[in-house]
Amino acid sequence: MYAQTLPLLNNDLNPIKFQPSFHCLNPNSLPTDSYKFNSFLKFSYGFCNLTKRVSESLNKSRKHIGLVGIRMEGLQGNKDTDSINDDGFYIRRCVELAKKAIGCTSPNPMVGCVIVKDGEIVGEGFHPKAGQPHAEVFALRDAGESAENATAYVSLEPCNHFGRTPPCSEALIKAKVKKVVVGMVDPNPIVASRGVAKLRDAGIDVTVGIEEELCKKLNEAWIHQMQTGMPFVTLRYSLTIDGGFSDELGEESTETNGYYSRLLQEHDAVILSSKSLKNCQLPESKEPKSNQPLRVIIAKAPNHAIKIHLDTLEEEAASKVVIFTDYETGVGSEHGVETFVLDVVKLTTILEHCKRQGLCSVLLDLRGGYDDFEEILKGVEGNLIQKLVVEVLPVWSEGKKDVSVEAIRISQKSGLKNFEPKKVGKSVLLEGYF
Repeated sequence: MYAQTLPLLNNDLNPIKFQPSFHCLNPNSLPTDSYKFNSFLKFSYGFCNLTKRVSESLNKSRKHIGLVGIRMEGLQGNKDTDSINDDGFYIRRCVELAKKAIGCTSPNPMVGCVIVKDGEIVGEGFHPKAGQPHAEVFALRDAGESAENATAYVSLEPCNHFGRTPPCSEALIKAKVKKVVVGMVDPNPIVASRGVAKLRDAGIDVTVGIEEELCKKLNEAWIHQMQTGMPFVTLRYSLTIDGGFSDELGEESTETNGYYSRLLQEHDAVILSSKSLKNCQLPESKEPKSNQPLRVIIAKAPNHAIKIHLDTLEEEAASKVVIFTDYETGVGSEHGVETFVLDVVKLTTILEHCKRQGLCSVLLDLRGGYDDFEEILKGVEGNLIQKLVVEVLPVWSEGKKDVSVEAIRISQKSGLKNFEPKKVGKSVLLEGYF
Protein backbone atom coordinates (compact mmCIF):
# COMPACT_ATOMS: atom_id res chain seq x y z
CA MET A 1 0.00 0.00 0.00
CA TYR A 2 1.24 3.53 -0.74
CA ALA A 3 -0.14 7.06 -0.73
CA GLN A 4 -0.09 9.53 -3.57
CA THR A 5 -1.61 12.90 -4.30
CA LEU A 6 -4.89 12.52 -6.21
CA PRO A 7 -8.10 14.52 -6.60
CA LEU A 8 -10.22 13.17 -3.77
CA LEU A 9 -13.52 13.27 -5.69
CA ASN A 10 -12.15 11.06 -8.45
CA ASN A 11 -10.80 8.41 -6.13
CA ASP A 12 -13.03 5.38 -5.72
CA LEU A 13 -12.42 3.54 -2.45
CA ASN A 14 -15.03 0.84 -2.95
CA PRO A 15 -13.08 -2.43 -3.31
CA ILE A 16 -16.05 -4.07 -4.97
CA LYS A 17 -18.73 -2.38 -7.01
CA PHE A 18 -22.10 -3.90 -6.18
CA GLN A 19 -24.88 -2.15 -8.03
CA PRO A 20 -27.71 -4.52 -8.95
CA SER A 21 -30.99 -3.05 -10.08
CA PHE A 22 -33.60 -2.79 -7.35
CA HIS A 23 -36.31 -1.17 -9.41
CA CYS A 24 -38.89 -3.91 -8.98
CA LEU A 25 -37.69 -5.71 -5.89
CA ASN A 26 -39.00 -5.68 -2.36
CA PRO A 27 -37.15 -2.89 -0.54
CA ASN A 28 -37.61 -4.71 2.75
CA SER A 29 -35.06 -7.26 1.61
CA LEU A 30 -32.29 -4.72 1.10
CA PRO A 31 -30.96 -4.61 4.69
CA THR A 32 -30.57 -8.39 4.66
CA ASP A 33 -28.77 -8.36 1.32
CA SER A 34 -26.56 -5.52 2.48
CA TYR A 35 -25.65 -7.48 5.59
CA LYS A 36 -24.84 -10.57 3.55
CA PHE A 37 -22.77 -8.52 1.17
CA ASN A 38 -20.71 -7.04 3.99
CA SER A 39 -20.25 -10.49 5.47
CA PHE A 40 -19.08 -11.76 2.07
CA LEU A 41 -16.39 -9.08 1.95
CA LYS A 42 -15.28 -9.80 5.46
CA PHE A 43 -14.82 -13.51 5.02
CA SER A 44 -13.64 -13.49 1.43
CA TYR A 45 -11.06 -10.73 1.64
CA GLY A 46 -10.57 -9.99 5.33
CA PHE A 47 -10.07 -6.27 4.81
CA CYS A 48 -13.36 -4.68 5.88
CA ASN A 49 -11.86 -3.22 9.05
CA LEU A 50 -8.90 -1.90 7.07
CA THR A 51 -11.21 -0.26 4.56
CA LYS A 52 -13.20 1.28 7.38
CA ARG A 53 -10.10 2.80 8.96
CA VAL A 54 -8.90 4.13 5.62
CA SER A 55 -12.33 5.62 4.96
CA GLU A 56 -12.41 7.24 8.40
CA SER A 57 -8.95 8.71 7.83
CA LEU A 58 -10.03 10.19 4.52
CA ASN A 59 -13.16 11.67 6.04
CA LYS A 60 -11.00 13.40 8.63
CA SER A 61 -8.67 14.67 5.91
CA ARG A 62 -11.54 16.56 4.30
CA LYS A 63 -11.17 19.11 7.09
CA HIS A 64 -7.67 19.95 5.92
CA ILE A 65 -6.48 21.75 2.85
CA GLY A 66 -4.89 19.41 0.33
CA LEU A 67 -5.76 16.24 -1.49
CA VAL A 68 -4.90 12.69 -0.62
CA GLY A 69 -5.49 9.30 -2.28
CA ILE A 70 -4.96 5.69 -1.33
CA ARG A 71 -4.29 2.70 -3.53
CA MET A 72 -4.65 -0.80 -2.02
CA GLU A 73 -2.77 -3.33 -4.11
CA GLY A 74 -4.41 -6.71 -4.30
CA LEU A 75 -7.56 -5.54 -2.55
CA GLN A 76 -9.53 -4.22 -5.49
CA GLY A 77 -12.64 -6.12 -6.49
CA ASN A 78 -12.81 -7.97 -9.75
CA LYS A 79 -15.46 -8.74 -12.28
CA ASP A 80 -15.88 -12.33 -11.13
CA THR A 81 -16.57 -11.25 -7.55
CA ASP A 82 -19.14 -8.70 -8.72
CA SER A 83 -20.85 -11.45 -10.69
CA ILE A 84 -21.00 -13.81 -7.71
CA ASN A 85 -22.74 -11.22 -5.55
CA ASP A 86 -25.20 -10.19 -8.26
CA ASP A 87 -25.98 -13.83 -8.98
CA GLY A 88 -26.96 -14.49 -5.36
CA PHE A 89 -29.14 -11.39 -5.28
CA TYR A 90 -31.15 -12.38 -8.36
CA ILE A 91 -31.48 -16.04 -7.33
CA ARG A 92 -32.98 -14.85 -4.05
CA ARG A 93 -35.44 -12.85 -6.12
CA CYS A 94 -36.26 -16.05 -8.05
CA VAL A 95 -37.10 -17.76 -4.75
CA GLU A 96 -39.37 -14.86 -3.76
CA LEU A 97 -41.24 -15.21 -7.03
CA ALA A 98 -41.50 -19.00 -6.72
CA LYS A 99 -43.14 -18.69 -3.29
CA LYS A 100 -46.11 -16.95 -4.89
CA ALA A 101 -47.26 -20.43 -5.92
CA ILE A 102 -46.96 -22.15 -2.51
CA GLY A 103 -49.49 -24.96 -2.32
CA CYS A 104 -50.38 -24.78 -6.02
CA THR A 105 -47.66 -26.56 -7.99
CA SER A 106 -47.60 -30.10 -6.53
CA PRO A 107 -46.56 -32.57 -7.85
CA ASN A 108 -44.30 -30.06 -9.62
CA PRO A 109 -41.68 -27.92 -7.84
CA MET A 110 -41.95 -24.19 -7.22
CA VAL A 111 -39.65 -22.28 -9.57
CA GLY A 112 -38.90 -18.61 -10.19
CA CYS A 113 -37.01 -16.95 -13.04
CA VAL A 114 -35.55 -13.48 -13.56
CA ILE A 115 -34.11 -12.05 -16.81
CA VAL A 116 -31.44 -9.38 -16.32
CA LYS A 117 -29.83 -7.17 -18.97
CA ASP A 118 -27.34 -4.35 -18.42
CA GLY A 119 -27.92 -4.50 -14.67
CA GLU A 120 -31.70 -4.22 -14.91
CA ILE A 121 -34.48 -6.77 -14.56
CA VAL A 122 -36.32 -6.95 -17.87
CA GLY A 123 -38.48 -10.01 -17.22
CA GLU A 124 -39.84 -12.10 -14.33
CA GLY A 125 -41.95 -15.21 -13.99
CA PHE A 126 -42.84 -18.20 -11.81
CA HIS A 127 -44.50 -21.58 -12.28
CA PRO A 128 -48.10 -21.04 -11.09
CA LYS A 129 -49.60 -24.52 -11.34
CA ALA A 130 -48.90 -28.04 -12.58
CA GLY A 131 -49.73 -28.26 -16.27
CA GLN A 132 -49.14 -24.56 -16.92
CA PRO A 133 -45.97 -23.06 -18.48
CA HIS A 134 -42.82 -23.04 -16.39
CA ALA A 135 -41.16 -20.00 -14.82
CA GLU A 136 -38.70 -19.50 -17.69
CA VAL A 137 -41.50 -19.23 -20.24
CA PHE A 138 -43.32 -16.51 -18.31
CA ALA A 139 -40.07 -14.60 -17.69
CA LEU A 140 -39.07 -14.74 -21.36
CA ARG A 141 -42.53 -13.55 -22.41
CA ASP A 142 -42.18 -10.66 -19.97
CA ALA A 143 -38.72 -9.77 -21.31
CA GLY A 144 -39.64 -10.00 -24.98
CA GLU A 145 -36.81 -9.02 -27.35
CA SER A 146 -34.77 -7.78 -24.37
CA ALA A 147 -34.00 -11.42 -23.51
CA GLU A 148 -31.42 -11.58 -26.31
CA ASN A 149 -27.89 -11.45 -24.84
CA ALA A 150 -29.37 -11.19 -21.34
CA THR A 151 -28.70 -13.36 -18.27
CA ALA A 152 -31.45 -15.71 -17.12
CA TYR A 153 -31.57 -16.57 -13.43
CA VAL A 154 -33.62 -19.60 -12.41
CA SER A 155 -33.95 -21.26 -9.00
CA LEU A 156 -34.06 -24.79 -10.49
CA GLU A 157 -32.29 -26.25 -13.50
CA PRO A 158 -34.31 -25.70 -16.70
CA CYS A 159 -36.02 -28.89 -17.87
CA ASN A 160 -34.86 -30.61 -21.03
CA HIS A 161 -37.73 -33.03 -21.63
CA PHE A 162 -41.20 -32.89 -23.08
CA GLY A 163 -43.95 -33.28 -20.50
CA ARG A 164 -47.17 -31.32 -20.42
CA THR A 165 -45.05 -28.35 -21.52
CA PRO A 166 -42.06 -28.03 -23.93
CA PRO A 167 -38.46 -28.00 -22.59
CA CYS A 168 -37.42 -24.72 -20.96
CA SER A 169 -33.83 -25.24 -22.13
CA GLU A 170 -35.08 -24.96 -25.73
CA ALA A 171 -36.99 -21.77 -24.89
CA LEU A 172 -33.86 -20.15 -23.43
CA ILE A 173 -31.77 -21.13 -26.45
CA LYS A 174 -34.41 -19.83 -28.84
CA ALA A 175 -34.52 -16.52 -26.93
CA LYS A 176 -30.71 -16.21 -27.45
CA VAL A 177 -29.86 -15.53 -23.82
CA LYS A 178 -26.14 -15.11 -23.22
CA LYS A 179 -25.87 -16.68 -19.78
CA VAL A 180 -27.96 -18.83 -17.41
CA VAL A 181 -27.44 -18.92 -13.63
CA VAL A 182 -28.99 -21.92 -11.86
CA GLY A 183 -29.75 -22.17 -8.15
CA MET A 184 -29.69 -25.96 -7.96
CA VAL A 185 -29.51 -28.96 -10.29
CA ASP A 186 -32.77 -30.82 -10.79
CA PRO A 187 -32.80 -34.11 -8.80
CA ASN A 188 -35.34 -35.55 -11.23
CA PRO A 189 -33.57 -38.44 -13.04
CA ILE A 190 -35.29 -37.34 -16.26
CA VAL A 191 -33.43 -34.02 -16.05
CA ALA A 192 -30.27 -34.76 -13.99
CA SER A 193 -28.05 -31.98 -15.44
CA ARG A 194 -29.24 -32.60 -18.99
CA GLY A 195 -30.74 -29.12 -19.06
CA VAL A 196 -27.39 -27.58 -18.13
CA ALA A 197 -25.59 -29.70 -20.72
CA LYS A 198 -28.07 -28.69 -23.42
CA LEU A 199 -27.52 -24.99 -22.70
CA ARG A 200 -23.73 -25.33 -22.69
CA ASP A 201 -23.79 -27.28 -25.96
CA ALA A 202 -25.65 -24.33 -27.45
CA GLY A 203 -22.80 -22.01 -26.44
CA ILE A 204 -24.56 -20.48 -23.43
CA ASP A 205 -22.47 -19.74 -20.34
CA VAL A 206 -23.98 -21.61 -17.35
CA THR A 207 -23.27 -21.15 -13.64
CA VAL A 208 -24.69 -23.71 -11.18
CA GLY A 209 -25.10 -23.82 -7.40
CA ILE A 210 -25.84 -20.19 -6.46
CA GLU A 211 -27.83 -19.96 -3.18
CA GLU A 212 -28.20 -23.72 -3.46
CA GLU A 213 -29.34 -24.37 0.13
CA LEU A 214 -32.03 -21.69 -0.14
CA CYS A 215 -33.31 -23.28 -3.35
CA LYS A 216 -33.31 -26.74 -1.77
CA LYS A 217 -35.27 -25.43 1.22
CA LEU A 218 -37.87 -24.01 -1.15
CA ASN A 219 -38.67 -27.47 -2.57
CA GLU A 220 -37.62 -29.79 0.27
CA ALA A 221 -40.77 -31.92 0.00
CA TRP A 222 -40.54 -32.30 -3.77
CA ILE A 223 -36.82 -33.15 -3.59
CA HIS A 224 -37.48 -35.81 -0.94
CA GLN A 225 -40.22 -37.34 -3.07
CA MET A 226 -37.93 -37.37 -6.11
CA GLN A 227 -35.10 -39.04 -4.20
CA THR A 228 -37.09 -41.58 -2.18
CA GLY A 229 -40.39 -41.99 -4.02
CA MET A 230 -42.26 -41.30 -0.76
CA PRO A 231 -44.00 -38.16 0.53
CA PHE A 232 -42.22 -35.74 2.86
CA VAL A 233 -43.77 -35.95 6.35
CA THR A 234 -43.92 -33.15 8.93
CA LEU A 235 -44.86 -34.06 12.51
CA ARG A 236 -46.68 -31.28 14.41
CA TYR A 237 -47.98 -31.01 17.96
CA SER A 238 -48.55 -28.47 20.72
CA LEU A 239 -47.02 -28.35 24.20
CA THR A 240 -47.91 -26.33 27.25
CA ILE A 241 -45.19 -24.33 28.92
CA ASP A 242 -44.69 -27.11 31.53
CA GLY A 243 -44.33 -29.82 28.89
CA GLY A 244 -47.85 -31.21 28.70
CA PHE A 245 -49.42 -32.08 25.36
CA SER A 246 -52.30 -29.92 24.20
CA ASP A 247 -55.01 -30.03 21.53
CA GLU A 248 -55.01 -26.26 21.35
CA LEU A 249 -53.42 -23.99 18.76
CA GLY A 250 -52.02 -20.53 19.44
CA GLU A 251 -53.98 -17.36 18.83
CA GLU A 252 -54.24 -16.40 15.17
CA SER A 253 -52.31 -19.53 14.09
CA THR A 254 -55.29 -20.72 12.05
CA GLU A 255 -55.98 -17.31 10.53
CA THR A 256 -54.47 -15.88 7.32
CA ASN A 257 -50.67 -15.86 7.55
CA GLY A 258 -50.80 -17.88 10.76
CA TYR A 259 -48.23 -20.65 10.96
CA TYR A 260 -50.84 -23.46 11.03
CA SER A 261 -52.75 -21.99 8.10
CA ARG A 262 -49.47 -21.84 6.15
CA LEU A 263 -48.61 -25.45 7.07
CA LEU A 264 -51.93 -26.58 5.61
CA GLN A 265 -51.20 -24.55 2.49
CA GLU A 266 -47.72 -26.04 2.12
CA HIS A 267 -48.74 -29.70 2.55
CA ASP A 268 -50.73 -31.86 0.15
CA ALA A 269 -52.40 -33.84 2.95
CA VAL A 270 -53.00 -33.65 6.71
CA ILE A 271 -53.43 -36.66 8.99
CA LEU A 272 -55.64 -36.18 12.06
CA SER A 273 -57.49 -38.22 14.65
CA SER A 274 -61.28 -38.49 14.47
CA LYS A 275 -61.33 -37.53 18.15
CA SER A 276 -60.03 -34.08 17.28
CA LEU A 277 -63.27 -33.46 15.38
CA LYS A 278 -65.28 -33.46 18.60
CA ASN A 279 -64.16 -29.93 19.36
CA CYS A 280 -62.62 -28.76 16.08
CA GLN A 281 -63.68 -28.35 12.47
CA LEU A 282 -61.87 -30.10 9.65
CA PRO A 283 -58.61 -28.12 9.23
CA GLU A 284 -58.63 -25.57 6.45
CA SER A 285 -55.98 -23.15 5.20
CA LYS A 286 -57.06 -19.50 5.20
CA GLU A 287 -54.33 -18.38 2.79
CA PRO A 288 -55.63 -16.61 -0.32
CA LYS A 289 -56.34 -18.92 -3.29
CA SER A 290 -54.97 -21.87 -1.31
CA ASN A 291 -55.61 -25.43 -2.44
CA GLN A 292 -56.94 -27.33 0.56
CA PRO A 293 -55.03 -30.47 1.62
CA LEU A 294 -56.47 -33.96 1.57
CA ARG A 295 -57.81 -34.69 5.08
CA VAL A 296 -56.80 -38.16 6.20
CA ILE A 297 -58.92 -39.12 9.23
CA ILE A 298 -57.80 -41.93 11.54
CA ALA A 299 -60.81 -43.51 13.26
CA LYS A 300 -59.96 -46.25 15.76
CA ALA A 301 -63.33 -46.25 17.53
CA PRO A 302 -66.93 -45.35 16.59
CA ASN A 303 -67.18 -41.57 16.46
CA HIS A 304 -70.35 -39.71 15.56
CA ALA A 305 -68.33 -36.50 15.15
CA ILE A 306 -67.14 -37.73 11.75
CA LYS A 307 -70.68 -38.08 10.42
CA ILE A 308 -71.65 -34.66 11.77
CA HIS A 309 -68.74 -33.02 9.94
CA LEU A 310 -69.31 -34.96 6.72
CA ASP A 311 -72.99 -33.96 6.68
CA THR A 312 -71.92 -30.33 6.41
CA LEU A 313 -69.46 -30.87 3.56
CA GLU A 314 -70.24 -30.10 -0.04
CA GLU A 315 -69.45 -32.75 -2.67
CA GLU A 316 -66.19 -31.12 -3.76
CA ALA A 317 -64.93 -30.81 -0.18
CA ALA A 318 -65.96 -34.40 0.63
CA SER A 319 -63.80 -35.61 -2.25
CA LYS A 320 -60.77 -34.36 -0.31
CA VAL A 321 -61.49 -36.55 2.74
CA VAL A 322 -60.39 -40.17 3.27
CA ILE A 323 -60.90 -42.35 6.35
CA PHE A 324 -58.55 -45.06 7.67
CA THR A 325 -60.12 -47.22 10.34
CA ASP A 326 -59.66 -50.56 12.11
CA TYR A 327 -63.38 -51.32 12.48
CA GLU A 328 -66.29 -51.78 10.08
CA THR A 329 -68.32 -48.63 9.66
CA GLY A 330 -70.66 -47.19 7.10
CA VAL A 331 -69.65 -43.64 7.95
CA GLY A 332 -68.58 -41.77 4.88
CA SER A 333 -69.95 -44.10 2.25
CA GLU A 334 -73.13 -42.10 1.76
CA HIS A 335 -71.05 -38.96 1.36
CA GLY A 336 -68.75 -40.38 -1.30
CA VAL A 337 -65.82 -40.45 1.12
CA GLU A 338 -63.30 -43.24 0.50
CA THR A 339 -62.87 -45.49 3.55
CA PHE A 340 -60.17 -48.10 4.20
CA VAL A 341 -60.73 -50.76 6.87
CA LEU A 342 -57.42 -52.24 8.07
CA ASP A 343 -56.30 -54.59 10.83
CA VAL A 344 -53.69 -52.03 11.87
CA VAL A 345 -53.56 -48.42 10.70
CA LYS A 346 -49.90 -47.75 9.88
CA LEU A 347 -48.12 -44.70 8.52
CA THR A 348 -46.65 -46.72 5.67
CA THR A 349 -50.15 -47.61 4.46
CA ILE A 350 -51.29 -43.97 4.54
CA LEU A 351 -48.16 -42.78 2.76
CA GLU A 352 -48.56 -45.39 0.04
CA HIS A 353 -52.08 -44.10 -0.56
CA CYS A 354 -50.80 -40.50 -0.73
CA LYS A 355 -48.07 -41.61 -3.11
CA ARG A 356 -50.62 -43.17 -5.46
CA GLN A 357 -52.50 -39.87 -5.42
CA GLY A 358 -49.33 -38.05 -6.52
CA LEU A 359 -48.97 -36.16 -3.22
CA CYS A 360 -45.52 -34.93 -2.20
CA SER A 361 -46.03 -33.77 1.40
CA VAL A 362 -48.04 -34.82 4.45
CA LEU A 363 -48.66 -33.01 7.75
CA LEU A 364 -49.11 -35.39 10.70
CA ASP A 365 -51.12 -33.32 13.22
CA LEU A 366 -51.21 -34.83 16.72
CA ARG A 367 -54.48 -33.58 18.12
CA GLY A 368 -57.33 -35.54 19.66
CA GLY A 369 -56.58 -39.03 20.90
CA TYR A 370 -52.86 -39.56 21.05
CA ASP A 371 -53.42 -43.32 21.34
CA ASP A 372 -54.69 -43.19 17.76
CA PHE A 373 -51.15 -42.33 16.68
CA GLU A 374 -49.25 -44.89 18.76
CA GLU A 375 -48.67 -47.26 15.84
CA ILE A 376 -48.22 -44.46 13.33
CA LEU A 377 -45.49 -42.73 15.33
CA LYS A 378 -43.24 -45.74 14.93
CA GLY A 379 -42.55 -44.07 11.60
CA VAL A 380 -40.12 -41.77 13.42
CA GLU A 381 -37.74 -44.65 14.03
CA GLY A 382 -38.49 -46.00 10.57
CA ASN A 383 -37.23 -42.77 8.99
CA LEU A 384 -40.67 -42.04 7.56
CA ILE A 385 -40.88 -38.62 9.23
CA GLN A 386 -38.54 -35.86 8.08
CA LYS A 387 -39.50 -32.68 9.93
CA LEU A 388 -40.71 -31.65 13.39
CA VAL A 389 -42.81 -28.58 14.26
CA VAL A 390 -43.67 -27.98 17.93
CA GLU A 391 -45.74 -25.07 19.19
CA VAL A 392 -45.09 -24.16 22.84
CA LEU A 393 -48.19 -22.42 24.19
CA PRO A 394 -47.95 -19.79 26.97
CA VAL A 395 -50.28 -21.81 29.26
CA TRP A 396 -49.97 -24.46 31.96
CA SER A 397 -51.33 -27.96 31.47
CA GLU A 398 -54.55 -28.79 33.27
CA GLY A 399 -54.82 -31.93 35.33
CA LYS A 400 -52.93 -35.18 34.82
CA LYS A 401 -50.78 -35.71 31.77
CA ASP A 402 -51.96 -38.34 29.33
CA VAL A 403 -50.04 -41.56 30.04
CA SER A 404 -49.86 -42.25 26.31
CA VAL A 405 -47.57 -39.28 25.66
CA GLU A 406 -44.66 -41.68 25.79
CA ALA A 407 -45.85 -42.84 22.37
CA ILE A 408 -44.94 -39.50 20.82
CA ARG A 409 -41.59 -38.87 22.47
CA ILE A 410 -38.95 -38.52 19.81
CA SER A 411 -36.43 -41.34 19.69
CA GLN A 412 -32.94 -40.26 20.73
CA LYS A 413 -31.60 -42.40 17.93
CA SER A 414 -33.31 -40.18 15.39
CA GLY A 415 -31.70 -36.95 16.53
CA LEU A 416 -32.55 -33.50 15.24
CA LYS A 417 -30.63 -31.04 13.10
CA ASN A 418 -31.11 -27.41 12.12
CA PHE A 419 -33.32 -26.97 15.19
CA GLU A 420 -34.54 -23.37 15.36
CA PRO A 421 -36.96 -21.51 17.67
CA LYS A 422 -38.99 -18.49 16.60
CA LYS A 423 -41.77 -16.43 18.12
CA VAL A 424 -45.25 -16.65 16.56
CA GLY A 425 -47.83 -14.50 18.29
CA LYS A 426 -47.68 -15.37 21.99
CA SER A 427 -46.27 -18.85 21.34
CA VAL A 428 -42.82 -20.18 20.51
CA LEU A 429 -42.45 -22.38 17.45
CA LEU A 430 -39.69 -24.98 17.34
CA GLU A 431 -38.68 -26.47 14.00
CA GLY A 432 -36.10 -29.11 13.20
CA TYR A 433 -35.29 -32.04 10.93
CA PHE A 434 -34.77 -35.70 11.70
